[in-house]
Amino acid sequence: MSSKENAAVNQLFEKLECRYALRVLWALRDGHPQTFRLLQDSVGGITPNTLNTRIKELREAGLLDHGSDGYTVTTVGQDLLKRLSDVQAFATRWSAARTRKA
Repeated sequence: MSSKENAAVNQLFEKLECRYALRVLWALRDGHPQTFRLLQDSVGGITPNTLNTRIKELREAGLLDHGSDGYTVTTVGQDLLKRLSDVQAFATRWSAARTRKA
């Protein structure tokens, strides 16, 4: 992996490792727009201030958008969520295999 590719991966991971960032994206994965309040309920346990911050960061990153019906994941965000679904499937298999070994 080149240093440029490394930098891109690091930038993406920095965005995603912020508290609640993945949960915000995951809450919107079904493609249905959510208002601020509904998104806050969907994420659970997030303060309005933190949600505002995550929304701002995710919008700046091009992963979220806001329309008349509420917040949605952009096309780029949908692509990311598809790839994260692969990671989720891997993690489930990996965890099950580790549990069997224990």
